[in-house]
Amino acid sequence: MSVHDVIVIGGGPVGLATAYYLSKRDDVKSVVVLERFKFGNQDGASAGISRQFRIPYPQEYMVQLAVDAQKYWGEIQKHTDQVLLDKVGTLWFGNPEVQSPEGNIKGARVAMQSVKPPVPFDDLTAKEVESKYNFQNIPEKYVGIFQKDGASINIPGTVDVLLKLVKESKKVQLIQEYRVSFLKHVGDRWFVASGGSSEYFQGKKLVIVPGPYMNEILNLINITIDATYWEMTSCYFKKTKKDINYPTWIIFQKNSIDQYYGFPEESKDIPGGHPGYIRVSPDFCLKPLKNPENRTHTPNPTELKYTEDFVRKNMTFLEPKAMYTSTCLVALSNDQTKEFILDFAPEFNKSVVFCATGWVAKFIPLLGFILSELAITGTTHYDLSPFKLSNPEKQQYVRKLVSHFFGILEVMENGQKQSER
Repeated sequence: MSVHDVIVIGGGPVGLATAYYLSKRDDVKSVVVLERFKFGNQDGASAGISRQFRIPYPQEYMVQLAVDAQKYWGEIQKHTDQVLLDKVGTLWFGNPEVQSPEGNIKGARVAMQSVKPPVPFDDLTAKEVESKYNFQNIPEKYVGIFQKDGASINIPGTVDVLLKLVKESKKVQLIQEYRVSFLKHVGDRWFVASGGSSEYFQGKKLVIVPGPYMNEILNLINITIDATYWEMTSCYFKKTKKDINYPTWIIFQKNSIDQYYGFPEESKDIPGGHPGYIRVSPDFCLKPLKNPENRTHTPNPTELKYTEDFVRKNMTFLEPKAMYTSTCLVALSNDQTKEFILDFAPEFNKSVVFCATGWVAKFIPLLGFILSELAITGTTHYDLSPFKLSNPEKQQYVRKLVSHFFGILEVMENGQKQSER
């Protein structure tokens, strides 16, 4: 049996982007991608039509990462006629002090001004938000920022072009409906198998990117990420005025159940899209899941009602009846930032790299590039310190992870205490 240079576990957009960038390397001869479901499925974090690409973040390193991601989106765009980023801009508005899972307005202003070169944006009053972007009844004390590079990501189009690119490569083998249930490291290679198949694979390196199902794979190498799972509601509202549209937007309000986000009208050229409608979704989850296997594919009716109430009160020229409802599943780490984790698995001499949790759609091609570099060379010029298990800002969270993974931290602490005695 042949030994692959890299086995990618997870065939969503990030896994496919990783395989694509691996296939471009001269020092890579063979890659296999193992997907639990079918490629392009609706069972993970990439379900649905759209995601937001945005540059506003309250952390400078996240702003810079988003800026850098644009180059990689541009590269992927060259390979398809479908528009992958519908650049309608990003609008953030609301209470500037409020911290939501997306960040906060005040911090984003500072971060965008602090990177080099600074990211330009426009400040807005509540009245300007209403008059320019088709909102209403916005409290006068609210403020807004508009950043022109924000976009709506065409998720089906992104998956399509990445699948096309890896299928064109003679280096990449795609295997779907292969649920990995066995990982074993022997010498300089990994053995990967599924309880539902007699076929197994050998590889020198592993890239683990199975979206919300990360613990199912990471548990096989004694790693568990402390996470919660949001089955996020999505719905659309019919336009009553043909020529109106929206940018991508997020509203920040003190009550967590008053947080919402939205998108522009989808192009008729997007398969499965909903032209004539505007997508608006709650940026909260009333009933988080403890296990991704418990997802229902059914939107929470209370979340739908709250979203209808918001549209009725605060948006113009939309019928306040939720249509085309669906859900997507996202895993969020239980640390304060809820950012994604990207690091090597401990103990395996940099032969396993994984990316898990968080909202990563805006970084799809960039993450594919970074993961391909880490898998082959063990390094990247991108600063990944904020996303590592050793990040000081996540020390309590990392402490829990490390002790849960291998007991390493507990052993070190006990040894230190004994030496102090």
